Amino acid sequence: MDSLFDSLEEGEDRQERLAELARQVSVCTRCDLALNRTNTVFGTGDPYSPLMLVGEGPGENEDATGLPFVGRAGKLLDDILAAVRLTRQDVYLTNIVKCRAAVQEGGRMKNRQPRAGEIKACNPYLQGQLDAVKPEIILCLGSPAAKTVIDRDFKITRDRGKWYDLDGIKAMATFHPAYVLRQRGEDLDMAKRAVWKDIQNVYAEYQRVLEARE
Repeated sequence: MDSLFDSLEEGEDRQERLAELARQVSVCTRCDLALNRTNTVFGTGDPYSPLMLVGEGPGENEDATGLPFVGRAGKLLDDILAAVRLTRQDVYLTNIVKCRAAVQEGGRMKNRQPRAGEIKACNPYLQGQLDAVKPEIILCLGSPAAKTVIDRDFKITRDRGKWYDLDGIKAMATFHPAYVLRQRGEDLDMAKRAVWKDIQNVYAEYQRVLEARE
């Protein structure tokens, strides 16, 4: 898909490119998710990091604040990163859709997975972020992100933890923090062990890239 930034000079500052893209997202009406949003949720972190984390989409807390991965899932993500001595300021963090996908149940809005058409409508923005940040490593958080970024036939229980080559970018997927929080007992222990293994492997690659840059 053509980048929204094809017309911009290659040397333009990444932060400026992302700021312009965020402005476009803030007024976007490409799909019906725009009808019920409080805030768009663009991305955060270091645009010069070799590592980009891509999640599914904003939830209630993110929609309220305009920031990705806040609330319980965000706290768990912080803990996952901290386990390998990283913070969200060391990575670039975004989602495949920039507005909350929700459905009304019992008088209140409940999060749902974004639909294929919504993901497709938002994909130029994700592509613009990829073009601006130029990550060397991508970690997808959850199945929808992996299906969008890595392969549409991706199955998280079968394929998580595997490395994929995306035109020179190394990509992996692990369980979404919100999925981990929904597990109980033995399933919770298994999910935590899987994510711990995956983040260790991603961190080792992150360190390798940083050393190669020196």
